[in-house]
Amino acid sequence: MILQSLYELYDRLSRDREYDISPLGYSKQKIAFKVVLRPDGTLHAIEDIRKQIDKKFVPRYRNVPGSTKSSGSGFNPGFLWDNTGYMLGYKANDKNAKRTLQSFETFRDMHCRYKSAINSLPYQAVCTFLENWNPENAEQYPVLKDVATGFGVFQMLGQEGYIHSDQAVQEWWARRQDDEDDNVSGRCLITGEISSLARLHKPRIKRVGDQAESLLVSFNDPSYTSYGKEQSYNAPVSKEAAFRYATALNALLDGPKSHKHRFTLADATIVFWTKEPTYTEDIFAQFAMQGSAVVNKQETQDEDLRHRIELFLKALRQGRDAYSDIDKAPDRTPFFILGLTGQAKGRIGVRFFCRDTISNLLDNLRQHYQNMAIVRNGKKNDPEFPALWQLLDETCPRRNGKPDRDKIPPILSGPLLRAVITKARYPDGLYNAVMRRICVDGNINYARACIIKGYLTRNRNKEVSMALDPNRKDPAYRLGRLFAALEKTQEDALGKLNSTIRDRFYSAASATPCAVFPRLLRTYQHHLSNPKMDKWRIGREILVRDILEPVTTFPAHMNLTDQGIFAIGYYHQMRDFWTSKEDKEQEKGGAE
Repeated sequence: MILQSLYELYDRLSRDREYDISPLGYSKQKIAFKVVLRPDGTLHAIEDIRKQIDKKFVPRYRNVPGSTKSSGSGFNPGFLWDNTGYMLGYKANDKNAKRTLQSFETFRDMHCRYKSAINSLPYQAVCTFLENWNPENAEQYPVLKDVATGFGVFQMLGQEGYIHSDQAVQEWWARRQDDEDDNVSGRCLITGEISSLARLHKPRIKRVGDQAESLLVSFNDPSYTSYGKEQSYNAPVSKEAAFRYATALNALLDGPKSHKHRFTLADATIVFWTKEPTYTEDIFAQFAMQGSAVVNKQETQDEDLRHRIELFLKALRQGRDAYSDIDKAPDRTPFFILGLTGQAKGRIGVRFFCRDTISNLLDNLRQHYQNMAIVRNGKKNDPEFPALWQLLDETCPRRNGKPDRDKIPPILSGPLLRAVITKARYPDGLYNAVMRRICVDGNINYARACIIKGYLTRNRNKEVSMALDPNRKDPAYRLGRLFAALEKTQEDALGKLNSTIRDRFYSAASATPCAVFPRLLRTYQHHLSNPKMDKWRIGREILVRDILEPVTTFPAHMNLTDQGIFAIGYYHQMRDFWTSKEDKEQEKGGAE
């Protein structure tokens, strides 16, 4: 299903010039220089064709024959393109000049071998140049030191295109693709047609995790051999189908429009697309990584993009009535999302793959945010729709005040995203990690409260209100409120302290209330008698009495679910303390 979906995507991307998709038998390479030849095969010039971006010179992407060059100890010359070592027998600061010379000889011999088969005057000029070129002359061209890390191509003097674009060369190259020595025919699992099968799936996949190039489909062990069929012949995919799916995936990962098709979540690389261009496709990556805060990030940028984001947020708030503002046929437009991760030996692992309609995607996103919706702290950095990174950041410790994202459990990103877009259960590890962090630092911020509420609502079928519920009577919620009241009394009586009762007792109070609360209530009486409490004393006594009224005894132990309810009670009560009467009235009116 993954390969078939990517195979079909190739047709859509190839019709859109902005994606600059490579045709069959070609690949996109970083070209830094060109070797310009005269019609008689003599060298006219070696020119730097890089472009300048922000004071840096970067190569230009160009379609060239063949696939990405794989690493290895053997010689692997490109056809009418390669690096300075293969094309000219030169490398800057060369530590192995003998091998570089062998590389050039391999490149020269390969091209001269096809000289009689390719009826092209420009190609004949290349062969003449290679036969007469002396690699020692490369020192006369200082430009080679600047472009040594890029690839080069050949061009005829006075012509705009490159020699590999010559019609006769292209026709020969197309015929050659069907005449390779390892040509094996079979029924393709993607297309269902009898065709030439790929032994290795090319081109290789770029930019998944820390790997520059890797394979999505590969076989590297005899145990994967079936009926004597080695490598990918035991899971047959045609050369054309392999090229199409790999090229489409590379366009999403590393193409000119990849910024709107991919994002990184912990150790996973996420790519997504729709069957046809849609607003959802344009903004989903930014929304997933920034949540509703993305609107503020776009205030000074593209006005049209900001408008699309606002329509997307409107759809999440209002539901299906607003879906048509985003896309014309959200009920019929497929949405695809694929989670990948880098593996050992240049291979790719698939974390998950989901296919659904845009309407169902938006429904599931709305359900996710409804599950996690809770009253905010009133801070500007508390967005209405938290981003996925904000949720994962709460599972790791902090270093110098910032989340240490290297410590995010790698098993959380895929299940969390899958839960968000498919309405599946949230991963237990997400809730457990947040509860551990709360026990360590005692901090129950907005994002952590969202996670706890979402988990309790979806996974444990608990009813959790957005804001303070004074009528809720279960002990865990009441004790969380009580702990907040005791902490606020300490703060009102003594001011800011280096160590509060939350720092010292939160973990024990939420897990073993019976062992902690009697002591805290005695301390509370001491704080209540402080003269600074005169203006709050009566109101605080009434609040604590109302909280304790349905509590007949302090539980000896509370399980992890009750500890989450305790945290919500604490968060609600503390939020209520810091909400003015005017704000409470506004919130009440908005809720109604």
